[in-house]
Amino acid sequence: MTLSLLVEASDGRARAGTMTTARGTIRTPVFMPVGTRGAVKTLDTMDLERLGPPIVLANTYHLMERPGADLIAEMGGLHRFMGWDGHLLTDSGGYQVFSLEPKISERGATFRSVYDGSYVELSPERAVAVQELLGSDIAMVLDVCTALPADRAVLRDAVDLTVRWAERSRQAHSGGDQAQFGIVQGGVEVDLRVESAERTVAIGFDGYAVGGLSVGESRSRMVPALAAATGVLPADRPRYFMGLGDPVGLVEAVANGIDMFDCVLPTRLARHGTALTGEGRLNLKNLRFARDDRPIDPGFAHPLSDRYSRAYLRHLLVTNEPTAGRIITLHNLAWLADLTARMGLAIREGRFEALRAEIWSAWAPGETPHPG
Repeated sequence: MTLSLLVEASDGRARAGTMTTARGTIRTPVFMPVGTRGAVKTLDTMDLERLGPPIVLANTYHLMERPGADLIAEMGGLHRFMGWDGHLLTDSGGYQVFSLEPKISERGATFRSVYDGSYVELSPERAVAVQELLGSDIAMVLDVCTALPADRAVLRDAVDLTVRWAERSRQAHSGGDQAQFGIVQGGVEVDLRVESAERTVAIGFDGYAVGGLSVGESRSRMVPALAAATGVLPADRPRYFMGLGDPVGLVEAVANGIDMFDCVLPTRLARHGTALTGEGRLNLKNLRFARDDRPIDPGFAHPLSDRYSRAYLRHLLVTNEPTAGRIITLHNLAWLADLTARMGLAIREGRFEALRAEIWSAWAPGETPHPG
């Protein structure tokens, strides 16, 4: 696949540009909503079309298990199965697999299915084959994702095996219109991050992801490891931070040269009544919103959510009406899309640091940004 990234503007290490695939063009930085089983929770494809994300993430492991990649291919591929014409990125299933405490070998990962308890084997080659059947625009290689904190020896083994699996994944990939991204591991060990990035770049992928961060480590440990990785990754390839969705984390990642993100956080928070706003998180179940006639975020008007008052949404939440989760999900995803658009504009106008300070002030009051 011919995937190109044009970096149109930089402000420090932050960058904004356009990523072009056979399907179309994506402006970066970009946040990708997570549609685990082919749907973003509580939303349908028409909702996504109105929200307008250029790219959505789907989960290889869950789709491989139910309904099965062969069935989806028979139905015309994942785009047609979902009724979605935008871009799709599929992860390798590695993160979900490693949460199941699999048996790891050179061959791959063996684990019990969350659906029926049967034994499942996922090799690098099978992860490639499944994603080709799904027909996503961007496919991720299978990597070894470790929990943090972890011993250096564990991280070393994960880096080495991830690279060997990446080499096999690249060889197995048939190309065509599907791009393939390699994944950098190494925990919070700066030298391992650099080594992992160098070895992954040497294989030669269409883009590169940073995995195994934002898994509970402090931001002061995360940022140096991230900066070490992005410092090695080629400037003309997309850079993707896997599993990052909090506003401070997003702005810090962009400050260190990241272009793409995904996370279940905005949709998960929404289903529990928490909204993302310019004031920080708002738990709309709180009694103080019972007579609050303002929209979720008075500073952010969006037609899919700003017609509803905080009081109305609190009423829906305390009466367990599922509509509340849907409305807040629409708001949270629209709010994050607006944040990434604002970051891109700020980079182009040379005022990214001012926006960075604004996000820190609202979301981490009393703290100061990492020097980078």
